[in-house]
Amino acid sequence: MSNVKKKITLVGLILMIFTETFGFANTTVAYDQMGYASIIWYILAAILFFLPSSMMFAEYGSALKNAKGGIYSWLKVSIGERLAFIGTFIWLSAWIIWMVSTASKVWIPMSSLVFGADKTQTWRFLGLSSTEVVGILGIAWIIFVTILASNGIDKISKVASIGGTFVMILSGLFIVLSLVVWAANHGVMAQPIHASAFIKSPNPLFQSPIALISFVIYAIFAYGGMETMSGVVDSLDKPERTFPLGISIAMVVVMILYSLMILLWGVSTNWHQVLGGKTVNLGNISYVLMGNLGIQMGKALGTSHATAVLIGNILTRFTGLSMFLAYCGSFFVVIYSPIKSFILGSNPDLWPKSLTKINDHGMPSNAMRLQAIVVCIIIFLVAFGGNAAQRFYQILTNMANVATTTPYLFLVGAFPAFKKRADLKRPFEIYKNKVLTNIIVAVVFLVIAFGIIFTCLSPILQHDYQTAFWTIIGPIFFGGVAWIFYEVNTRRNRKQKK
Repeated sequence: MSNVKKKITLVGLILMIFTETFGFANTTVAYDQMGYASIIWYILAAILFFLPSSMMFAEYGSALKNAKGGIYSWLKVSIGERLAFIGTFIWLSAWIIWMVSTASKVWIPMSSLVFGADKTQTWRFLGLSSTEVVGILGIAWIIFVTILASNGIDKISKVASIGGTFVMILSGLFIVLSLVVWAANHGVMAQPIHASAFIKSPNPLFQSPIALISFVIYAIFAYGGMETMSGVVDSLDKPERTFPLGISIAMVVVMILYSLMILLWGVSTNWHQVLGGKTVNLGNISYVLMGNLGIQMGKALGTSHATAVLIGNILTRFTGLSMFLAYCGSFFVVIYSPIKSFILGSNPDLWPKSLTKINDHGMPSNAMRLQAIVVCIIIFLVAFGGNAAQRFYQILTNMANVATTTPYLFLVGAFPAFKKRADLKRPFEIYKNKVLTNIIVAVVFLVIAFGIIFTCLSPILQHDYQTAFWTIIGPIFFGGVAWIFYEVNTRRNRKQKK
């Protein structure tokens, strides 16, 4: 039997990067928020964030491949334990905010699958509004998944690969059907194309310069997840050549695919006619657009209205099934993996013993329960804040985008300090020129920082203070909790040692 470890090829790496970063729903959200004007931001985010930051993460991962703490270990080596703890705690909060957002959104694909349309806005129970009902269901979902996952039923996470396959099929189906509609309509687009359409958003919420720049956070979010790929560098065939080449090719492929799909939504969807109403929101946008595509295809092919509606209904249900499977699989991993990685990878003296305890199923059940309580409280506060569905999902999306991108400030900002460490073996190194490295770090850092700042400023300038509060509060609250938590436990440990 051969003991030689099989190396990952260039094609294999590209496929892994594509699977990790590409998201079908990112194109529907982009079209809803900015129309064709979102394309330029996706291109800029690929060049100014995705490519340079991926190379940084690869250097972190290859030099610290044996560290168990993931990004906590990267930051600790670079900028010390305190900032590493705070930065990683904010990274953990990003997953918590993701669960807050997705626990409420998961009922929309369920409704689309069962009813052929998003009916969640009509759900009422015991005098509760639809948003409050969805919030209660989101809380129930969190409790359900936490109980199952803490008992070691992590095999359900395999649903993620099934869901991912369905979503890829969905993406291919969308492209083919859109081209059919485009050809049947003799090249006429439902959303007219003109030069200003690639600069100006049809969405009234994205008209000001600050609102336009804030969209870079959506684009960065669409390329997120590359830090998880750093662990494969040492498994590559000729990593010095394969990784940068693979990243570059994957960046171009994903960037072109995102741009093409955003453009193709304009084949079937006129923004003002389909997306301008109050029933369409960032939670159900994918199902609305796919359902509309089916209807428009029926019309373009000359079918009866009933047949066109049936085609739209089928596409809506398939989209619901695909997204529901993807959400389920992701949840059963996210509910335990980030918190387990952080707690076990960081200094155990910083945590109460009850949180570091692992149950018989290998799960940090106490930490997972505490996490579930925090998630449920946030869902309750947002859902019962008196919001209509459209605003509710806008708040959740803003929260998720800002919380997810904030940890990149730590990772990118710490990179120059990481490069100064002379005691590290660096089997993979792209950034060799100090001046050029610092310039690239500064550019990437500023792109992320300005995106976050303007995302927070935009609702304030629109006097939407509730959205602004929830957009800003995540990283600030969890960063503050991490700082207090670290200081209290550090002082406690010092007293015990004395």
